Amino acid sequence: MNMAPRNLSAGEAASQDAIVRFESVSKSFPAGRASGEVIALDSIDLAAPRGSITAIIGRSGAGKSTLIRLVNGLEKPSSGKVLVDGTDVAPLGEKALRETRRQIGMIFQHFNLLSSRTVYDNVALPLEISGVAAREIETRVTPLLDLVGLADKRNRYPSELSGGQKQRVGIARALAMQPKLLLSDEATSALDPETTLSVLALLRRINQELGLTIILITHEMEVVKSIADHVAVIEQGRIVESGTTFDVFTRPEHETTKALLAGIPGMTLPEFVAARIRPEPSPGSEAVLRIVFTGTHATDPVLSRLSKELGLEVNILGGAVDEIAGRPFGTLIVSFKGGDAKIAETRAFLAGLGLTTEVLGHVA
Repeated sequence: MNMAPRNLSAGEAASQDAIVRFESVSKSFPAGRASGEVIALDSIDLAAPRGSITAIIGRSGAGKSTLIRLVNGLEKPSSGKVLVDGTDVAPLGEKALRETRRQIGMIFQHFNLLSSRTVYDNVALPLEISGVAAREIETRVTPLLDLVGLADKRNRYPSELSGGQKQRVGIARALAMQPKLLLSDEATSALDPETTLSVLALLRRINQELGLTIILITHEMEVVKSIADHVAVIEQGRIVESGTTFDVFTRPEHETTKALLAGIPGMTLPEFVAARIRPEPSPGSEAVLRIVFTGTHATDPVLSRLSKELGLEVNILGGAVDEIAGRPFGTLIVSFKGGDAKIAETRAFLAGLGLTTEVLGHVA
């Protein structure tokens, strides 16, 4: 089942200051020896607001990489427009495309550093290719090495660096041309968790201090949860859900989104409950309810109020307190006896407290 994105749709995008906008974009490839075509992207409408960090998430083969390759003109859409700062990329000639690409930095999963060049020289490479004078290169590269924390490594070679340091070189190199937009294609997936956190902190700092718009492609939900302002979920070449990260992560609507978020604490049932849950009640069974706490309600003493004001005996089956896009978020999975009337009363009571709920089923 496909759902229209709840946010950042084509109509809404028109009212935003979006540095990247996809308007009814489709992309097909020849099917090889078979007849016909493979549809990689199908009627994409999406916007990346200026100054934001926007994440594109989806399963392998969903169309993420094709989508990002359209932004810098490495692929051209079969139909529709890809606008970068108001310029339609697809019809550009080679010279104009080169100018547009100078506004777009790119960081990669495997760093793509030249082993024969030092840290300084790797960062300087795009400036040398563009014919920038050596003195100007020095004035740009040195502050960038300070920014990414590698000033003391300027004369080292990639073989002497850790994975995280190599990625920092890649980030500095991507910033050398002073771009308006930074594209990140699985930039942290080759890094260990601790290094990933440090690189994410750097990207957030770059976003905030330089006002740089960042578009991330990632399969790591922790990455999205940590730094993305907006998220779009792609499945079989279509955007099935999009919006602010907090809204999408706390109230996922599409089944693909729910599956991708299964590893986020509190989003899935504990295994011992999932094995027993049934969609319909049976004699003596209990209703299973997920309660979602957001914002100022994230630490409210809800269970005591349910017991005191509704007389409910509540069993706790699972729960978690987390932070998504810098905002507190908690979930609690509980069960209690009662039929439809009691479930409705409980949900109405919790709604009155500003909490959202979902009936997950019934357990014996």
